[in-house]
Amino acid sequence: MAVREFALPDLGEGLTESELVAWKVAVGDTVQLNQIIAEVETAKALVELPAPYDGRVSRLFVEPGVTVAVGEPLVAFEVEAGETPEAEPPAAPEDGGGQRPAPEVDKREPTLVGYGARPESGARPARRARPGLAIGRGAPVAPAAPVALAERPRATPPVRKFAREHGIDLASVVGSGERGLITRGDIQSFVEHAAEETTAAASAGSREKRIPIRGVRKATAEAMVRSAFGAPQATVFLTVDATPTLELVARLRTQPEFADARPGLLAVVAKALLIGIRRTPEVNSRWDEAANEIVQADYVHLGIAAATPRGLMVPVIRDADAMALAAISGAIRQLAETARAGRTAPADLSGGTITITNVGVFGVDAGTPILTPGEAAILAVGAVRRQPWEHDGGIALRDVLTLALTFDHRIVDGEQASRFLADVGRILADPASALALL
Repeated sequence: MAVREFALPDLGEGLTESELVAWKVAVGDTVQLNQIIAEVETAKALVELPAPYDGRVSRLFVEPGVTVAVGEPLVAFEVEAGETPEAEPPAAPEDGGGQRPAPEVDKREPTLVGYGARPESGARPARRARPGLAIGRGAPVAPAAPVALAERPRATPPVRKFAREHGIDLASVVGSGERGLITRGDIQSFVEHAAEETTAAASAGSREKRIPIRGVRKATAEAMVRSAFGAPQATVFLTVDATPTLELVARLRTQPEFADARPGLLAVVAKALLIGIRRTPEVNSRWDEAANEIVQADYVHLGIAAATPRGLMVPVIRDADAMALAAISGAIRQLAETARAGRTAPADLSGGTITITNVGVFGVDAGTPILTPGEAAILAVGAVRRQPWEHDGGIALRDVLTLALTFDHRIVDGEQASRFLADVGRILADPASALALL
């Protein structure tokens, strides 16, 4: 038998760390290749990790709730000696003593699909050493020299958990251990010092709750700050009589070809947006600061903002401009369900070229949405209100909604934004007018 460690793999999209949410196995369990062994939460999604080997779990290095950097060990397995690939002995000439050099064993870990390319060298991913960390059931591993990841505060998993329970950011704590290792005592001292400074707020009658900023909330906050202060944003509004669109939706749902898709208002808005982009492609662009260029996409990767228990997420429908209405409707429903379940892959949360956010589902009439970083426009759809409206020369109760388009004023002029929004509104007020715009 041989012991093999499995480290947190590169999950892509520039993610450097993840929080272990739950183990699906325990020490002593026998697992098969690709069996789900753990769930980790990145800044973008909840990801299931499959087993890289057939074998028996001999050690779990990390407790649920602990944040782990890419390359740090998660679990160790006992596997049959021949289970992992070994390199062929090099064809080296014999030396004077007739001895060949000892063959080098390929120490690479199996590469899981979607977790990045295998390293070209046989070296394991660099990771921080953990004093006294045992591999499997062997002897403790001596602390290694600091590497690039050492800029992340150094602490053992139990200490990280202790800090999290007290709402302490490890970056604010000075470690007293070897090479700056943060100890439990350091956290306790920090807590006591903070309590002395905020005695009144920390009393038994405190009415405040502190929530650590991490995961999706942290990623969303950083993205919104980059967007708000990185691009000059303006918003235009348009109120539309959408009664004809809602009547169209009702008719489509009775037709066999739409039985599974069951299109709703949002799907029609998406289709109207895609048609509008053909006349005003500037809204489907991005600003390339490094190249000093505006990049205009000949495709539309449509982001659909979704409120989930983990926070705001924007899954992307790729090449939405090539889809029919039924396909768009099905894609919206599938992406929303996956996002709310926390199962959206990180790759599906990036690369969008324009976004729709449906604030109307919360009963809101309108708002000024903030751009998704890297995009030139975002369309907010307000709530449908049954209200008096001018119709056929008189006043009638109609289904009215408000559209709000926020745009990057470096890329899109006010005239272009207004024309685009007017085209979308025109289609919602008279779906047949789409024929004139195609």
